[in-house]
Amino acid sequence: QVQLVESGGGLVQPGGSLRLSCAASRSIFHLYTMDWYRQAPGKQRELVAYITSSGITNYVDSVKGRFTISRDNAKNTMYLQMNSLKPEDTAVYYCNKGGGSWSWGQGTQVTVSS
Repeated sequence: QVQLVESGGGLVQPGGSLRLSCAASRSIFHLYTMDWYRQAPGKQRELVAYITSSGITNYVDSVKGRFTISRDNAKNTMYLQMNSLKPEDTAVYYCNKGGGSWSWGQGTQVTVSS
């Protein structure tokens, strides 16, 4: 089983930036597509972005042009650079293998508020 640990969240003003990290416990990380998800209060978890093992990326429309997903396979780590943050980006952010089949981590809280 792979353990996932998300970090980097916090409180930021609208228009600000944060960089989230997702660290995986095993070196098989590089074999898989990896996803970033988020879950806002009272809402279902949604897929925000994914990156394939070869580096192809895709984003949900609401974050296109503002968020950038990347990965460092040597470090078993994935990142989500979030710029121009909006209050509607407020959520707990999670990472997982493509399709969400590994155990979920604790997530990292992102709060965008003035």
